[in-house]
Amino acid sequence: MAVFVYAENINGVYKKAAFEAVSYAKAVADQAGDTVTAISVNPTDSSDLLYKYGASNVINIKDEGLKSFSAKAYAQAVSEVANGNIIVFPHTTDASSIAPMLAVMNGHSLITNVLEAPESLSPFQVKRRAFSGKGFMHAKAEGNGVIVTVSQNAFGVKENAVSGSEEVKNLSVANEDTKVISHEQSSGKLDLKEAEIVVSAGRGLKGPENWGMVEDLANVLGAATACSKPVSDIGWRPHTEHVGQTGKAISPNLYIAIGISGAIQHLAGVNSSKTIVAINSDPEAPFFKSADYGVVGDAFQIIPALTEKIKAIKG
Repeated sequence: MAVFVYAENINGVYKKAAFEAVSYAKAVADQAGDTVTAISVNPTDSSDLLYKYGASNVINIKDEGLKSFSAKAYAQAVSEVANGNIIVFPHTTDASSIAPMLAVMNGHSLITNVLEAPESLSPFQVKRRAFSGKGFMHAKAEGNGVIVTVSQNAFGVKENAVSGSEEVKNLSVANEDTKVISHEQSSGKLDLKEAEIVVSAGRGLKGPENWGMVEDLANVLGAATACSKPVSDIGWRPHTEHVGQTGKAISPNLYIAIGISGAIQHLAGVNSSKTIVAINSDPEAPFFKSADYGVVGDAFQIIPALTEKIKAIKG
């Protein structure tokens, strides 16, 4: 039976996390000697984008009632078309809401935040993040079926092109528990969850008027910007940029923390980053114990100089 994967989109456009989930599903399918069937809801992007990463079959669910997101309704829709023993989801906010509901509907085991291809398929055993990203565990599913969510930027997006086929499923799923009053979407900024590089800053910047140098560094690196909780709480930056235990949990390839002390609540949201660089004038800042690289000094001198140096290297 095929390995299924939920290919998440936003306004019909596939997210990078969808391609990573398909890449992961392909690795699982290769172990099992099976194929990958991708499921998406009301996509506008071409299915060719999913074939590129290993999906041999694509099921496009068309349902006007699912234009407003509801975890319960989406889980019901996926349940109607996914009949495999292994179903893969990206570990995004929406998908992480759908996966547990689908697990209950199907009687499947659920393993979240997986990092690597499974160590075995029978039983299904895999490495995952644990304790808010501070540790790892090897989880084993005992049931007949398993649903996994793939930690973003952990497995990676891997091209594995196959020839594929597309099927359209017209459904009419009841979505009466959700009513959208308004919809606002930021534009022109990278999605924090999907960004490979994140430049973040805290109260060490002394005020919102100094954020220009953070944005300049982010622009030259092609990075997203973020902030600590105190910064968003006092209104220097929007809450959508808050990363940490009570904000967004991210796992970029590079996380640059400027003027952030590194409290445990902040680390819980960023310590899955592959490389962490901390810049702080306080040599005793807790962040230096967790960072891969630390720079002790004045951010108001270091950041502009670093930005200019990167610009010069890029030409």
